Amino acid sequence: MKHIAVFIALPALFVACSKAPETAPSAAQTQSNAVAHTSSIEWVKPDGASLDAVFAKAKADNKPVFLYWGAVWCPPCNQIKATVFNRPDFVAGSKAFIPVYLDGDTPGAQKLGTQFKVRGYPTTILFKPDGTELTRLPGEVDAAQFMQVLKLGLASTQPIKETLLAAMAEPAGGQSLLSADAWRLLAFYSWDTDEAQLLPKSELVPTLVQLAKKCPTQYEEAATRLGLRALVLAAGDKAASVDKIAGQAMLMKILGDEPRARQNADILAYYTNELVNGLTTAGSPERTQLVTALNTALDRLSGDSSLSKADQLGAVQAKVGLAQIEKTKDAKPTWSADLVAQAQAAALKADQTATDRYERQAVIPSAAHLLSEVGLVDASDAMLKAELPKAVSSYYHMLVLSSNAKRRGDKLAALDWSEKAYAGSVGPATRLQWGSGYVAKLIEMAPQDSARIEKAASQVIGELEAAPETFYERNRRSLEKMGAQIHTWNADGKYTAVVQKLSTQLKGVCEKLPEADPARAACTGAFDKRSKKA
Repeated sequence: MKHIAVFIALPALFVACSKAPETAPSAAQTQSNAVAHTSSIEWVKPDGASLDAVFAKAKADNKPVFLYWGAVWCPPCNQIKATVFNRPDFVAGSKAFIPVYLDGDTPGAQKLGTQFKVRGYPTTILFKPDGTELTRLPGEVDAAQFMQVLKLGLASTQPIKETLLAAMAEPAGGQSLLSADAWRLLAFYSWDTDEAQLLPKSELVPTLVQLAKKCPTQYEEAATRLGLRALVLAAGDKAASVDKIAGQAMLMKILGDEPRARQNADILAYYTNELVNGLTTAGSPERTQLVTALNTALDRLSGDSSLSKADQLGAVQAKVGLAQIEKTKDAKPTWSADLVAQAQAAALKADQTATDRYERQAVIPSAAHLLSEVGLVDASDAMLKAELPKAVSSYYHMLVLSSNAKRRGDKLAALDWSEKAYAGSVGPATRLQWGSGYVAKLIEMAPQDSARIEKAASQVIGELEAAPETFYERNRRSLEKMGAQIHTWNADGKYTAVVQKLSTQLKGVCEKLPEADPARAACTGAFDKRSKKA
């Protein structure tokens, strides 16, 4: 899911290595602290790779199931905790369903992630009592919109898959048999976290285009959002095509309508450059017109107090991105004094006004990243370092500090912060993700230091629990990515001895798994140099 630009850029910074300090809190303690923020909700916290007992209770009580999949460190997850899960209406409404809190570091969580096809943190899914998936809720929208969609989902008895089939069967421009609520559920479905539950990726854009056309004109909000989602997805899919002229006209109309722009603030702020690049050509009058209109709308959103602090920051971040849209990747970035001042003011405001520690976990890395983007790297460092002692998960902030050091060209400091981040990370899935990321950083910045690379990769492998549940979902991808990067590092055969030692170490872990379990194949294939997975 794309929530705030920094949260998309930072996975590449998942770097660090060094044994976790003995005084570090356990994963269970960290998860308990995170859940305590929403202690009024009777969360069910599974401890194992099965939700059978949950769905058995749901069926017996005739209650739907609300599944939250997240991680303690994840900024957008903390944003949901601070703005949705603490709302009185959510707490009260949770009595009507079984709320399941699935942290990615709990035992069996990654296997459950594979079962329910959830990848990105956070993902929220609503199920019928019998376990049928009703809908996936949009984590990127603001809290009020989230609650509206949740209520629509709870009131619905028809799975979103059936609603989609019914909508596609309707004639364009004809009398719709679907209700306004059904169209709204389709429009606000979390297409970002669908994971091919409803449609193969190749069919998403043409389907959304058709839905936007079929949606009755009286349901303009739903039709607009469906059209915007099609434009965003088309921008990221070279094989997809949309009517760019019609898309430009629709987007300009939205930008000129303040209430409509506010309803789609998440798309306008977090997919700004995708929309511009997908609809216009560099240097064209159409691009100039669209960028001007977007900047005006983003200024309004950045000062809209009805939006969360994270969303207001996102609007300013979008302006920074727009300012560089005509530049090549190799060009040195430049910003106007006014934009730098706006970014500095937005970051300072977020720092001074965010009092909830979970919201701070969401906004401080974003604010610091924003400062770095406009060249205020020292101010970014100062903000992050001041936050470290009080952050929910300071090891996430260390990734931004590592990125800042890299911006300065200080590889030693970048790797040092990466190492500290890994040392402080908590939980098996998180440590595997941070550790494999650190190996990648070492290969990138210190490829000649084979001893350090071997030590880091060996530690990652050494921490793997020889249990089938370990080799699913994010864990599997992290391990495969590390294996592919190590083989690339050894492309000329210079480090074959290191690769062989690591492969032997991993083989020892894999051989402890049941021979017939698919996890064993995933484990043994992780260091296959022919693997293209990442």
